[in-house]
Amino acid sequence: MLSASLSVGAFGPAQLAGQSAIYPPSAPLSSVELKASKAFEAAKKQGAPELYAFLKTMPKGADLHMHLDGAIYAETFIADAVKQGMCVANVEPATPAVPVAHGALHFVAPLQGKDIVCPVGAVPITDALKNQSLYDDLIDSFSMRAYVPTPGINGHDQFFSTFARFSGLKGSKGEWLDEVATRAAAQNEQYLEIMSTPSSAHAVAAAEKIGLPAGINDSNYKAALAKVRDELLANGLREDVALDSSEFAEIGASRNQLEHCSQTALPACHISVHWLYQVLRGYPPQHVFAQTLLAFEVATANPDVVGLNFVMPEDGRVSMQDYHLQMLMLDYLHGVYPKVHTSLHAGELAPGMVPPAGLSSHIREAIDLGHAERIGHGVDVLYEDRPTDLLKEMAQKHVMVEVNLTSNDVILGVRGTDSPFAAYRAAHVPTALSTDDEGVSRIDLTHEYVKAALEQNVNYAGLKAMARTSLEHAFLHGESLWNAPDDFSHRKTACVEAILPESKPSERCSELLKSNERAQLQWELERRFAAFEADSH
Repeated sequence: MLSASLSVGAFGPAQLAGQSAIYPPSAPLSSVELKASKAFEAAKKQGAPELYAFLKTMPKGADLHMHLDGAIYAETFIADAVKQGMCVANVEPATPAVPVAHGALHFVAPLQGKDIVCPVGAVPITDALKNQSLYDDLIDSFSMRAYVPTPGINGHDQFFSTFARFSGLKGSKGEWLDEVATRAAAQNEQYLEIMSTPSSAHAVAAAEKIGLPAGINDSNYKAALAKVRDELLANGLREDVALDSSEFAEIGASRNQLEHCSQTALPACHISVHWLYQVLRGYPPQHVFAQTLLAFEVATANPDVVGLNFVMPEDGRVSMQDYHLQMLMLDYLHGVYPKVHTSLHAGELAPGMVPPAGLSSHIREAIDLGHAERIGHGVDVLYEDRPTDLLKEMAQKHVMVEVNLTSNDVILGVRGTDSPFAAYRAAHVPTALSTDDEGVSRIDLTHEYVKAALEQNVNYAGLKAMARTSLEHAFLHGESLWNAPDDFSHRKTACVEAILPESKPSERCSELLKSNERAQLQWELERRFAAFEADSH
């Protein structure tokens, strides 16, 4: 692979070892920041556990790339399955006739009847509570824990196989949201932007009925897709808008009840949450268009749904075959719904996964046609055509990269100097750390901060800048606290007063914060940094 350290020279004189604090620009470190930086370096010399302990309480702003289903730890799935009376089978869901070895257990529903009776080849989930080996095998099946590649099955295959194995569970998403919010609160986060796919039965049924015309291309796609949109809306697609909004609301209400948000709220209740509508890119194009249209409609109608994203393996046959068509769909729909935000998985690829031509254009198309304001993963950027120009474009447009270090490692085998992380930073492309699927990967956001420090040599100032970047590029409502995009050295005039650990915003600043969710969270992040740095030793 092309080493990221070789690419840095194309964008400036920085060396990898000293490059971490180049971007975004900031004022010289204050005395309290220097104190925190020295404590950080001392912890770093002690190793990962010491550094984790230091970074766990560091303010982290937001996690902007998180799939709800993948964020849940296997132990929660097992507990939910016990409550729901599920069974466990030891064959893969897609090929039930073929037994599979260790690490392929999955949930199946019991047979209908008064008592729990499992299908042939399955056992009650309660057996796992009496059999440690079965319990361990379930955790390994639902995650990357203890995974060792075998001939024909790599980390990518194990990672994406986990989702089908626990997909039989129902009705637990409020508890799942509580779990991720509780974990976020324990790590001094403030905001989660969570991807989830609600029901789209009417949209899919309408898509099956209407289909897509053959021969959609670069010259006719807007007219062709406009006609399909009109037909989908006339055939019941909007019925899913209210259903999906209700589904998101029910998840939030369940979480609020669990966290006693209307009474003496638990810390998790103070974690702000918005949703990104997941579109499943691996399905037939008529389904993808209908679901994407539904996502734009839901995000337009529901302020809690702040945008959309395309998910499923980017290297899949359908995903690769239809990638350009899907970007044309986004280009057309962005023209109809210009206020809806888009973040896209793009460049979640590495050499050898697909032919070289498959690495040449996904990130660029996601930005130029898909109108992506953020890119998830972005691993193959240096293999795209004209990578220097692409990085410059991303910097100029302030397109942020959601950096998932562990996910890129376990799925793609990309780590260390094979990561484009240093190249993004050297090119002044905004970056922020995120978890992707923290339950499947058995991590949390603090783990990613540790990995950035140890593997990518990011210093304290660099980590602080990425925490600020996460809120700057979140799809939050309202204005930024900062005067200029990604410049964290000058706040807006209304809020220029020094922010100390016990500060409260001035009356003038309060007016700005009251009407701007983004600025409100950013001001609070600065206060939290002031408190953290004052306590650092």
